[in-house]
Amino acid sequence: MNVIKQFSSVKMPCPFLSRLPSTFVRNYAGNLFKTYAEHCPIASQAVTSSLAGAGVAKPTAEGECPVKNASLHTQATGGEKSPVKPALDTDIIEERKSTKFGYESFFQEEIKKKKNDHSYRVFKKVNRIASTFPHASEYSWGEKDITVWCSNDYLGMSAHPAVKQAVHQAVEKYGVGAGGTRNISGNSTLHEELEAELADLHNQEAGLVFTSCYVANDTTLFTLARQLPNCQIFSDEGNHASMIQGIRNSGVPKHIFKHNNPEDLEMHLRKVDKNVPKIVAFETVHSMTGAICPLEEMCDVAHHYGALTFVDEVHAVGLYGSQGGGVGQRDGVDHKIDIISGTLGKAFGNIGGYIASSRNLVDVVRSYGAGFIFTTSLPPTVLSGCLASIRVLRSQEGRQLRSQHQANVAYLRSSLQRAGVSVEHTPSHILPIHVGDPAICTALSDGLMKKYGHYVQAINFPTVPRGQEKLRVAPTPHHTTAMMDQFTEDLTEIWVSLGLELNPRGSSNCSGSCTYCQKPYLFSKLTAREHCEIPNCPQVVSVAAAA
Repeated sequence: MNVIKQFSSVKMPCPFLSRLPSTFVRNYAGNLFKTYAEHCPIASQAVTSSLAGAGVAKPTAEGECPVKNASLHTQATGGEKSPVKPALDTDIIEERKSTKFGYESFFQEEIKKKKNDHSYRVFKKVNRIASTFPHASEYSWGEKDITVWCSNDYLGMSAHPAVKQAVHQAVEKYGVGAGGTRNISGNSTLHEELEAELADLHNQEAGLVFTSCYVANDTTLFTLARQLPNCQIFSDEGNHASMIQGIRNSGVPKHIFKHNNPEDLEMHLRKVDKNVPKIVAFETVHSMTGAICPLEEMCDVAHHYGALTFVDEVHAVGLYGSQGGGVGQRDGVDHKIDIISGTLGKAFGNIGGYIASSRNLVDVVRSYGAGFIFTTSLPPTVLSGCLASIRVLRSQEGRQLRSQHQANVAYLRSSLQRAGVSVEHTPSHILPIHVGDPAICTALSDGLMKKYGHYVQAINFPTVPRGQEKLRVAPTPHHTTAMMDQFTEDLTEIWVSLGLELNPRGSSNCSGSCTYCQKPYLFSKLTAREHCEIPNCPQVVSVAAAA
C-alpha cells in the first residue's frame, strides 16, 4: 500500500498525528494509518481511496472536520458513518526512501586529505633491544638492524639492570595487573610509596600518579578550573595538546600568551582582578623546539598577580637538577612551582604521569578528577620499575648519567653545526634539525633508515606548524662518539643528495661576538626567547631586550 506522503500539504493537519515526531510517523505510518482508520473517518476514507486506486478529492473547508474539536478520535457508536472527504490532495503518506550516511567513504576522504598534505602518520615497526640499547630491529621494509636517535627514553632507564630486576620481582610477587581503580581494589602500598617518592623529589607535600601524563595534565587543569570559582586560565601558546585539551574542556575563560614570554603574560594578567582565581600553565622544556622557559621570571609574574603556576616538566624530570627533579630543581626555584606535572615514561623509562603539589590541592584532584577516579590504576610492575628508576637517578649514578648525556648532546650539536646541516641551537637535550618541507622531511627520515640504519622520526604538521617540519634528534648517554660521528657523516650525505643546502663547512656564519659565544650562562637562561636570523647560526646576535 502506498501509504507515505508528507503532511506539509495538509490544510487541516490531524490534531493527533501532528503531535507525533515526524521520524516516528515516517517509520510507522503503515501501522498508524491502519489503526487510525478503524477510528478516524478521514483516515478511513483516505486508506479506502488508496486501496481502491481511486483519485482523491480535495478536502473540504478546514472547519468541516467532524472531529476537529473533539478531545479524542472515537469510533461512531450509532448509525452508519457519513461519507467524509479525505484531508489530503494525494495519498496520505508515501514512504520516503532513506539514504544512509556514507561513513566509510567519509573516513576514506578524511585519510586521503592527511596523505595529500604529508601529515599522515606511518608508524615505524621498531623492536628495541634491551641488551644493546640504543640499538633495535626495524621491520617496515624487512628486518634491519638500526640505531635509534629519537627516543624519549633519554637515559636508557628502560633497560637499566636495577629497573628490569624490580619489574621481574614485582611480576613474581604481585602478578601483572592492578585489579581495579584506586578506589576499588586497585590501590596498593606501591602506589602510595611512589607518590611519596615523587613529592619528595619535587619538594612538595603530596603526589598523585596517573595512567599517563596526558591524563594528568588534562584531568588536573580541567578539575581545578571547574572547582575554583570563576577561575581563568593563562596558557602558553606552545603548550602541549594535553594541557590545551584540559583547558578547553573546562570551559573557563582562557588567555593565550606568547611562548615563553613573561612580558606578554604580565600584559594579560594585568587585565584580570587579582582576587579572581587564576592558573598560569606552561612547560619548562619544549618537546619540539628544545627551548627552555625563563622559569623564575614566569613564576614571579604569575604570583604577583595572584595566580597558581602549573608547570609541565615532562621533558625535564630525570634530566636536570642534582636529583633529576627538573629545571626547577636545577635553577633552585622549585619552591616557586605550585603544581608540577611530570612523566614516568620518558627519562624514567617506564609509563605513567603524575602531579606534585600541596596536600590539599592534590586531594581535590584525587577526589574530583574523573580522569583519575574512573580508570584502572597502574600495575605493580610499572610502579616497581618507576621507583627503581627514580632512585637510581637521584643517586650519584644518576648524576653521572646526566653529565654524560649533556656531554653527548653538546658533542653532537657541534658536529652537526660544523657539517652545515640546519640544526637549531637549543639549551636543552633536544636537537631539532629544521627542514621546512614535509615531503623532504619524510624522505630524509626514510632514507636514513633504509640506507644507513639510523632512525630519526620526521616531525610534520600537526605536531609542528607547517613550514617548521624537522628531524628531532635526542642522543643518549649510550651513543658513542663513533656512533655520533657516523650519524653526522651519513646525515650530511643524504642531506646533499636531496638537494638541501649546506652552510660552509667549519663556519658558523656568526660574527664571533654573539652573546651566546661569550656568555654561556645567558645562553642557557635566555635562549628560549631568542630567534636567530642567520640559518644554522649557533649563536644569537642580540639578547639585549631579554637581558
